[in-house]
Amino acid sequence: MSAGAPRGAGGPDAREGGGFRASLAGLTTRGRSFLAAGVAAALCAYVLGQSELLRVGLLLAVLPLICVLALHRTRHRVSGSRRLSPMRVPAGAEARVQLRVDNTSRMPTGLLMLQDRVPYVLGPRPRFVLDRVEPGGRREVSYRVRSDLRGCYPLGPLQLRLSDPFGLVELTRSFSAYDTLTVIPRTEALPVVRFTGESSGYGDGSRRSLALAGEDDVIPRGYRRGDDLRRVHWRSTARYGELMVRREEQPQRSRATVLLDTRRLAFEGAGPDSAFEWAVSGTASALVHLLEQGFSVRLLTDTGDCVPREGGGFTSGGQESAEAAGLMMDTLAVVSHSDGAGLSRAYDAVRGSGTGSGFGGAGGDGLLIAFFGDLDDVQTELAAKMCRRSGGAVAFVLDSADWSGRPPGLASVMAQGLPPLQERLGRLRDAGWTALAAPPGVAFGELWRQAGHAPIGTGGGSGSAGGWG
Repeated sequence: MSAGAPRGAGGPDAREGGGFRASLAGLTTRGRSFLAAGVAAALCAYVLGQSELLRVGLLLAVLPLICVLALHRTRHRVSGSRRLSPMRVPAGAEARVQLRVDNTSRMPTGLLMLQDRVPYVLGPRPRFVLDRVEPGGRREVSYRVRSDLRGCYPLGPLQLRLSDPFGLVELTRSFSAYDTLTVIPRTEALPVVRFTGESSGYGDGSRRSLALAGEDDVIPRGYRRGDDLRRVHWRSTARYGELMVRREEQPQRSRATVLLDTRRLAFEGAGPDSAFEWAVSGTASALVHLLEQGFSVRLLTDTGDCVPREGGGFTSGGQESAEAAGLMMDTLAVVSHSDGAGLSRAYDAVRGSGTGSGFGGAGGDGLLIAFFGDLDDVQTELAAKMCRRSGGAVAFVLDSADWSGRPPGLASVMAQGLPPLQERLGRLRDAGWTALAAPPGVAFGELWRQAGHAPIGTGGGSGSAGGWG
């Protein structure tokens, strides 16, 4: 379902048990009292031989049954739908949910109570009371939801409670359809800076001719709507059986990998202000910024999982790039801690030697942005080696001692053998990283600006001087 499109919620629900007998269970206390009084009056009239009392008893007994029959028919002639706009929002932003009720029967409805199920994280459960809906009429109501916690939250199913004008019967209809609200991490607008060792997304020299002089060297592609027919390559069209065009020149987009460390042992604490959530938000901000600058981007985690998996692991361009960006944001919306103890799978993925990673050997010679948690000696050494084939590497290191607020003396005791933060940063810089500490309370945009002006580390860094922006 596309964002903003109405989604029908009028499908059958097996939990309703829609028979007339089940509808009888909807009698209210008043309706049961009317029915009992009518039966009692009819019995007394029969014993006493009072025909007038019998008429009264029949009226009291039949009225609730007529209301049950009317609402039973109306319940299956009332449809509901929900419209969620937008379906993907950043944490802390609001989404609007619009509910619509249509009366498709030839009879007006009674009083309606509309209720939508939402997780408690999104706020209180919305309830609406609607007056009678005329035959063929509709009513629309709306409410807003927001969450400070990223994730995927189901909305629905929609519940509709119908009541007759006398208050004798109340029936509930539960619709089966629901929507999903995706709350992605907060993103921050980043300044345009230049990192040493990486060329721009579409910089000079990034365009390469793919169609060479010889006719046999032409690299064709499938015809797309809007292509110039003068570029049709008839020999390839005859060979493949479909219309092919010459791909004479194509911009070569610079690549960038954004690595997110999700190891449970590398982060402490939970909640919107935790170190892990800061790293997830920073990862999302970096991905959005790099895509805006024209890079082919991929999201990588310490488990070796890569998004997107197609196209060598990197976004391509056009509509495919937009879809991949949405997929990466959806992945960050639900990403959680991994149980891994090391960065070996991420190292294999960056180096292009991992098996089953989904992108083969497309690992090197691109920009590498990493968000690391606590690193012991072994993981620091492994992380230091990751940047050897990258054109530029920037690391943001989060220290649990700083984010947990422990005193410096206690931090050294409880760090479980972790080297000091400055030592970790120094080893990464010596290997060629532009490494910065990410203390609590700092804006990621400021760290990004500092990384753009920081000199590259000495040692393993490679690549010619340049910039991107």
